[in-house]
Amino acid sequence: MRPFKKLAGQTAIYGLPSILGRTLGYLLVPLYTRVFDKSDYGTIILLYSYVSFLLVILTYGMETAFFRFSQTKNNKNIAFSTAFISLVITTLIFAFLSIKFSQNIANIILYPDNNNYVICFSLIISFDVLSAIPFAKLRADNNPKRFAIIKFTNISINIFLNLFFILLCPFLLANYNDSSLASLIKLFFISDNLISYVFISNLIASFITLLLLSSDFLKIKFRFNYILWRQMLIYAFPLLIAGLAGIMNETLDRILLRYLLPSQIAEDQVGIYGACYKIAIFMSLFIQAFRYAAEPFFFSHAKEKDAKVLYSQIMNYFVITVSFIFLLTMMYIDVIILFIGEEFRVGAAVIPILLLANLFLGIYYNLSVWFKLTNNTKFGAFLSIFGAIITLSLNFYLIPIIGFMGSAWATLACYFSMTILSYFLGQKYYQVKYNIKKIIAYILLSVLFLFLSKLFNFELQSIRLIFNTIILIIFVAIVYFIEFNKNKI
Repeated sequence: MRPFKKLAGQTAIYGLPSILGRTLGYLLVPLYTRVFDKSDYGTIILLYSYVSFLLVILTYGMETAFFRFSQTKNNKNIAFSTAFISLVITTLIFAFLSIKFSQNIANIILYPDNNNYVICFSLIISFDVLSAIPFAKLRADNNPKRFAIIKFTNISINIFLNLFFILLCPFLLANYNDSSLASLIKLFFISDNLISYVFISNLIASFITLLLLSSDFLKIKFRFNYILWRQMLIYAFPLLIAGLAGIMNETLDRILLRYLLPSQIAEDQVGIYGACYKIAIFMSLFIQAFRYAAEPFFFSHAKEKDAKVLYSQIMNYFVITVSFIFLLTMMYIDVIILFIGEEFRVGAAVIPILLLANLFLGIYYNLSVWFKLTNNTKFGAFLSIFGAIITLSLNFYLIPIIGFMGSAWATLACYFSMTILSYFLGQKYYQVKYNIKKIIAYILLSVLFLFLSKLFNFELQSIRLIFNTIILIIFVAIVYFIEFNKNKI
């Protein structure tokens, strides 16, 4: 049980700032969906979708390459400095070009009157990219506490500034307009452009995060190893392709909604879909935390005799956890959905579909160990491209017919297909004997219990919640019975 305790502990520590931050960030969703209309919130969702693509491009797989080429203590500093210098050079080029041509970019993404958005996001992206390898080094050095503290600081600053700009400043100007404090606020705050302060808050938080990490990389003796750099690029290039295809699977639906739906409703639909996606994102909180801990964990245990048995057991417990999260969210959806504004709740039907999609994405991340450990990262690229083709095809076909419901079904089809294909390829190149019967049983059981809940959809919410709680307890009891009697099953 020692490796499981270590992985669980690191997942908790790595995941704490992410889960807490996303939870606190989720608490901003009620604010956004009440202060901003559907169109403005759609703008926020769209711009962050573009950012996701650029972050993948500008890190170009160097985080995983750093893990791969820093397995010995002597190589760790060289791998770090080589990867970091590479990112510094490419990031400076990106920042210069994006700021210089900010108006052109704003025209292309259909925000011609807001080139300031482009400048702001180019700086956010630059700071985040430069922070990527220092954060990766903290993970490689098995320093999850410092990782968590800095992540939490970033999140806290971002949330505090959002509340300051969006709530406090308008309140002070409305109630104390003639005061000296109001005069001070007017020097830096424009009340009719609230949406820009969402981005400014992020910019300040990202900059401070980089400053906090500077003590970790400034003490390193920087050396650039050209031969190592080439090896890292060769290893990372398929990961870049996989990352691009993967981010298409995760965010392209929001961009396509804007272009495939009539212009008068497009941004509203993006806003509704994006708000409901925030509820479904609860599944990804655990998955993200798990990924932070699991990637270095899988590499560090790869040479052990029982590594494959360990990976199989981890998959089993992972599926139990995400199946429980899926059911937990859906059993209390009546309460959870109150966090978004009433006009956004019309999209609630996408939530179980997106939760299942994220569940399969998590399984896929577990399965990806086979192509990372065998240096077959080209298969990661192939699988992500395969998923991207499904995403594109189904979104183009379904969005004009059923709107954002089409995007949700396309997301589920994409991740399910990638999971199935990755499993069969993995059995050929790096066979791990996963307990497929259990995996399927747990997922089907959670879906079955959701249908049972919908079948007995009691009119009184209190009765409905009690019934759903009983269902959740039965699910936990069944899982416990299966695991407790695992030698008989």
